[in-house]
Amino acid sequence: MSDTHDSEETLGAEDPQNPAAKDPSDWVTGDEPMTAPQRSYLDTLAREAGEQLPGDLNKAQASEQIERLQQKSGRGTS
Repeated sequence: MSDTHDSEETLGAEDPQNPAAKDPSDWVTGDEPMTAPQRSYLDTLAREAGEQLPGDLNKAQASEQIERLQQKSGRGTS
């Protein structure tokens, strides 16, 4: 393993080439059930916000709710 880092790569920056940077409604797999990590994080955020959400969200819906709840709680800000 090398300790050198590619100075071109930036984590957390918007990258149009990164598929995760797409609008969730444009995701090819957006209609699949949410992932286990999404479910777990969304459960935490919803509890902290005092909200209840349906457990059958798809990936895109879960991502949108996560983003909304992060903004509401301040977790999504630096």
